[in-house]
This record gives sequence, structure tokens and C-alpha cells, in this order.
Amino acid sequence: HETLPPIALSFWRWALAGLILLPFAWSELWAQRRLLKRHWKVLGLLGLLGVTNYNTFAYLGLQTTTATNAVLLQSITPLLILALSVPLLGQPVRGHQVLGILLSLAGVVAIVARGDLAGLAGLRLNRGDLWVLAAVASWALYSVCLRWRPAELTPLSFLAASILGGTLPLLPLYLWDLGRNGGFAVNAQSLGAVGYVALFPSLLAYLFWNRAVAELGANRTGQFMHLMPVFGALLSVALLGEHWQGFHLAGAGMIATGIWLGSRSRTT
Repeated sequence: HETLPPIALSFWRWALAGLILLPFAWSELWAQRRLLKRHWKVLGLLGLLGVTNYNTFAYLGLQTTTATNAVLLQSITPLLILALSVPLLGQPVRGHQVLGILLSLAGVVAIVARGDLAGLAGLRLNRGDLWVLAAVASWALYSVCLRWRPAELTPLSFLAASILGGTLPLLPLYLWDLGRNGGFAVNAQSLGAVGYVALFPSLLAYLFWNRAVAELGANRTGQFMHLMPVFGALLSVALLGEHWQGFHLAGAGMIATGIWLGSRSRTT
């Protein structure tokens, strides 16, 4: 966040992701061009929510808030998805879903607080937290609105159309930011950062997430976001030489149990 301005990172992330994806998706885009034209409103909305808003709002928020605050705020995403599914999709809220989400949320809090819940009392909300909350709301709405994704579109053409629909609104915003704040240094660090976010959390993560929502539904898929601090802890052990402690195990256990509860079907 000290190397790349938030709006520049968001724009170049998706511009590069689109360039990487285009050779693989072009033939499908051309074959489904009439279908894309027919559903341009839905695709534009999904691009706005999942591409334009989500990452830009999160990057803006992380300029002035802490990673702890951001992780805790993003942890309410499954609850928000569940709440939006009721009026928008007419899906009933089941007791085991709420219990599972609350239990996994408690696991997230245990990991983020490092087992010291009293430390959370010192957290304070600031302007950056409002941006993160806006990102959370946009992602939750994106996940629910995936229900209206045209079923005939292939995953690659859908993602390519979403990236195009989400990057176009970013272009004038990026040009405005460029004129106001200037650019960034083009070096190995900045290029590596853009390349990483373009390939992994853009192309691959969105393909996986969209497929999961299509197969499991937004409510069940959303709860898996609580695994992020678990993976963060595992990566800290592998890359930073940190060690797992009791609160890691307790939090991971609550998250796993909560996901199991929330993911159970009616027949089980």
C-alpha cells in the first residue's frame, strides 16, 4: 500500500487481468456476443459490484485502517450475504446456517485477537473502516446477484465480460487520480505486485468463487471467507517463520465446525 496508490492498483490489476484472459476467452466471447449484448445490464451490474467497487473500496480503506480492523469487518460478509438472500432471492434463513456463521465468526475473532479478546476493546473505527464496509456490502451484493448470471455464458466469457464492465468505469477514475496524485514507480516491486493480484486474486479466485456460488449458492459459499485468517496464519508460518499457538488451533477448530454446520443440506 505504500508503493501503489489504491486506485492505480485497482485499475492496473483488472486491466492486466483482462489482457491475460483475453486470448483464452476471445473465441467464446465472439461466439456468445449476442448473448452478451442481450444481458449487458446484468453483466454491467456484476462488473460494477465485483470489480469496480470491491477492490477499489478495500484498497482505499486499507490506506487508513489496520489489517485487524479490515479482517474483522470483512468477516461479516457471510452474515450480510445471508441477510440479502432473504429479500432478493426469497431464501429462508435456517437456524443451523446462522449458528454456523456465528461460530466461524467467533473463530475469526479468536485468531485476529490472538486469543486476547480484551485487546479488541481498544479498536476504533475510522474513515478507512467505512471504505472496507462499503467493499463488504458490494461483495455481498455481488455474490447474491450472481443468481441472475446468464446460465448459458461460459465461465471464461462471463469473467471476461465482468472484467470489461468493471474496468471501464475505473478508467476515468484512474485518469483523474493520475492527474491529481501522479503515478507510481515502475520497478520490480510494483510490477510484481500488479502481476500477482492480476493472476491469483483476480482471475483464479474469481473463477473459483463464481463456480462455487453456482454450485453451492451464495449463503454456503460466503461462509468460506472465514477461512482467510486461517490461511493467513498458515502462510505466516511458512513464509515469516511464525509459530502456531493455541488460539490458532481454537479459532481454526471453531471455523471448521461453523462451516460444517452452515454447509449442511436439509437432508443431513
